[in-house]
Amino acid sequence: MSDLDLLSHDAFLKAVRFNDDGLVPAIAQQFDSGEVLMMAWMTEATLRETLETKRACYWSRSRQSFWRKGDSSGHIQEVKEVTLDCDGDTILLLIDQTGAACHTGKRSCFFTKAQAD
Repeated sequence: MSDLDLLSHDAFLKAVRFNDDGLVPAIAQQFDSGEVLMMAWMTEATLRETLETKRACYWSRSRQSFWRKGDSSGHIQEVKEVTLDCDGDTILLLIDQTGAACHTGKRSCFFTKAQAD
């Protein structure tokens, strides 16, 4: 039994607290292993597209445009579940990643570590 609140797409979108630029951070996590793969930004439109198509769609701040993960690289993200944190200001996407998640070609964008003292 899950303790998650299940909302319609419209209710979910209304619950999201977008920042002053109309963006919300989204963490992509491999659904079966728990591996954190990347963080990207979403707008209301890209989040709606993600919910409706089950393919991760993001907003590129550098290009100021919509992008669907994998359209050019083939490294798609099939969305299994979308959750919102308790403050309503961060999205967690449980995804099935095909290929690399990072634009560098690495599986995850999180590969640089700080030295421990």
